[in-house]
Amino acid sequence: MREDIIVMDKEDRRRLHLIQQVIEKKASQKEIAEALELSDRQIRRIVKRIRKEGDAGVIHRLRGKKSNRKFATEIREKMLDLYRGKYAGFGPTLAAEKLQELDGIRISDETLRHWLIEEELAYKKRKARPHRQWRERKEHAGQMIQMDGSHHDWLEGRGPKLVLMACIDDATNRIYVRFYEYEGTKPALDLFKRYAKKYGIPQSVYLDRHTTYKSNGKLSIEDELRGKDPFKSHFERAMKELAVVVIHANSPQAKGRVERLFRTFQDRVIKEMRLRNICTMEEANRFLEWYLASFNKKFQVVAAKGDWHRPVSKEVDLDSAMSIKTERFLRNDFTIAHDGKLFQILDHVRARTLMVEERTHGSLRISYMGKILRYREIQRKATSASKQERVRLPRKKPPIPAADHPWRKFKFSKQPFSQPEVQGQS
Repeated sequence: MREDIIVMDKEDRRRLHLIQQVIEKKASQKEIAEALELSDRQIRRIVKRIRKEGDAGVIHRLRGKKSNRKFATEIREKMLDLYRGKYAGFGPTLAAEKLQELDGIRISDETLRHWLIEEELAYKKRKARPHRQWRERKEHAGQMIQMDGSHHDWLEGRGPKLVLMACIDDATNRIYVRFYEYEGTKPALDLFKRYAKKYGIPQSVYLDRHTTYKSNGKLSIEDELRGKDPFKSHFERAMKELAVVVIHANSPQAKGRVERLFRTFQDRVIKEMRLRNICTMEEANRFLEWYLASFNKKFQVVAAKGDWHRPVSKEVDLDSAMSIKTERFLRNDFTIAHDGKLFQILDHVRARTLMVEERTHGSLRISYMGKILRYREIQRKATSASKQERVRLPRKKPPIPAADHPWRKFKFSKQPFSQPEVQGQS
């Protein structure tokens, strides 16, 4: 094949076909310009070249020619020799930097990378990051909220270390935040309960895989064969009662909105609390009540298609749903043990197990099949006074045997211990 022959590719044939429509007056220049994403002026130029040069006029005139910026073969070989010896194993970016810094040769890392690929020279490649596709906002407010906790020295040493728990609506950017002593089940349930009372119950909640939100327990083979449901955390159980879908993220980047919120708060809120000399969790939460109104007013956006929050109806016992529920065995004397305490059930009930609910505000409720039972805490028997007053006497030293004690005579005797004679030995 001659070197001056240039072969058309598919795009060239497509362009030629459309330009022919203009030449044959089957389509206007404006229509073809829009189809090829070119200007009307450029279409006129191509038409003029095709009429003069034939079908080859559609091909760009620089195709097949050497670039004016191409390195000379001698310089290319010199760079590759330096890479094989001095910079063996370097990545293209670092090698290009060192070639310019130490050898005075300026080359882009991309050009060097192509050369290494052509010469099949191995180099250390950057670990590929997982592809993360941009996700649009949800269309409805309450369709999904993101929820997480941020561990940080929010009070800058003026008080205890706190955790900022946050909810952010995916569609509107509206937030609800509160400080807690730790990130755990009770703080998570309390935050969601406060959010639901203020804005309504969302359709779904987006969480990470913290043990507060996702149980790591696995069923035994026997339980799997019986068809038993997988273990759920207290938070997952509460969401199921409210018919809220729980979605667990596989990485922090997936919860981008709430993660960016924490970065903003670590920059802004810390400075605001520093100016006000806030030193306790109670003061910090009172400040947040004021701060949230101005923050939401400034950064909240309007949802595309309305609100999907469900109002908390009278039939929904939010305090009961947002509690830690544990089954306890009812003993024959109508007592149950819970959290190291003993409780006497005052109502007569025929049951093997009772449900104990620990509310987020600290109260305790015991029930059976939805019926609340009366109970009282049994005080443990006090330790007897004799045991309390008993003094542990120091251990007495063993008596020292007298000088003429047989034990001493045996122990300090210089005569070696003689073996008894055994009959039958010669």
